[in-house]
Amino acid sequence: MSLCAEKPTPGPEEYSISELAREFDITTRTIRFYEDQGLLSPSRRGQKRVYQKADRTRLKLVLRGKRLGFPLTDIRRMIQLYDEPGGEAKQLDLMLSQITNSRSTLLQQQLDIELQLKEFDDIEARCKARLAQLRSPQNT
Repeated sequence: MSLCAEKPTPGPEEYSISELAREFDITTRTIRFYEDQGLLSPSRRGQKRVYQKADRTRLKLVLRGKRLGFPLTDIRRMIQLYDEPGGEAKQLDLMLSQITNSRSTLLQQQLDIELQLKEFDDIEARCKARLAQLRSPQNT
């Protein structure tokens, strides 16, 4: 399940939905949503969902992808690629492509924010200068 995987962490073999929600500080509803989207597929014991280590890893990857701004469709594709022949390389290629696209978007947003902040600085300076003129003793 690579995506530049970290070392596996020791821990339980099975998890409940509430354990995963608590660990990742998300709601059980969020986890069920990811199930509905086909990103997680826990086994069942009666009505109870039982998550394996692979499900926990998938959830971690989904949350990382969301944090990085990747759409769920791309996250799903990256996870699915891992199980295909030669999939890890394809998965990493897709990840690098997504990083490039996201970085480009963020850099453009950063430029836009810097321009907006400069415009605020200019307007603020003009407002302050005009207020100083209006409040000067010569104008009263």
